[in-house]
Amino acid sequence: MLAAVDMHPDQLRVTAESVAALVHHQFPRWRDTAVTPVSSSGTVNALFRIGEDLVARFPLRRTDDPDRGRARLEVEAGAARELLGRTRFATPEPVAIGEPGPGYPQVWSVQTWLPGTVATDADTASSAGFAQDLAEFIRGVRSIDVAGRSFKGSGRGGDLHTHEGWVQTCFERSEGLLDVPRLRALWAELRDLPRSAGGDAMNHGDLIPGNVLVCGGRLSGVLDVGGLGPADPALDLVAAWHLLDTEPRREFRADLGVDGLAWRRGMAWALVQAIGLVWYYRRTNRTMSETGRCTLDRILAAV
Repeated sequence: MLAAVDMHPDQLRVTAESVAALVHHQFPRWRDTAVTPVSSSGTVNALFRIGEDLVARFPLRRTDDPDRGRARLEVEAGAARELLGRTRFATPEPVAIGEPGPGYPQVWSVQTWLPGTVATDADTASSAGFAQDLAEFIRGVRSIDVAGRSFKGSGRGGDLHTHEGWVQTCFERSEGLLDVPRLRALWAELRDLPRSAGGDAMNHGDLIPGNVLVCGGRLSGVLDVGGLGPADPALDLVAAWHLLDTEPRREFRADLGVDGLAWRRGMAWALVQAIGLVWYYRRTNRTMSETGRCTLDRILAAV
């Protein structure tokens, strides 16, 4: 469900009524199935349950090129299929891609619904068992063959220096909100870290609390798997800083056998991801803003 205040300047409005009409018109097999909005702290998609087993995902930000939007959803669906069943933890299965229509001008997608509580609402940061589960999931993802692929694009997972402009902008916007002098000094060290020996490895790419599902205090599933792909092997180590307190973080690192260089690069990627959350979502998405603040507090406490 959309926040009362839009999170993005180009955010689209999505209503339950228009979603129900699109679902029932485009997919007659679900014509008699209830469509209900999902309350979420997510920043990329508005979510709507279709019955008990499915969820429709409507991108919140406008895409000028419909073909580009469709291509992105098809890539995400392919990534989801590649990950499906590769670990013992549940991940969404792509089901369909919907067309633009009255009330929503872009393509959208349907996937299976996963039960569980998102980690932002579950007290698992101090759990050694949860840390072991995260390490197991990452090992499973890394075991997927890159099949000759390598990192492409401008997102997280390539060269740390490509994020310099964004990080400096975030420092400027974070004055009075964060300990910017300490973060600047730390970033000046982290951004120059070399890559570890070896090539890219498969990564989930976005292991933040809102994408991690918990049941009974243990990892039960992982969401937003469309970014699965080859990248810096240290990228998924952001989970250590987004999701774990000190002692479980040590067990997580030992379980994965992470050396000092990779560990610091994982810290760098977590900083890149977290530094924009605090100020950007300060007034529109408190959960995401606090996620960023918690991650940065953990990082600063460890250096």
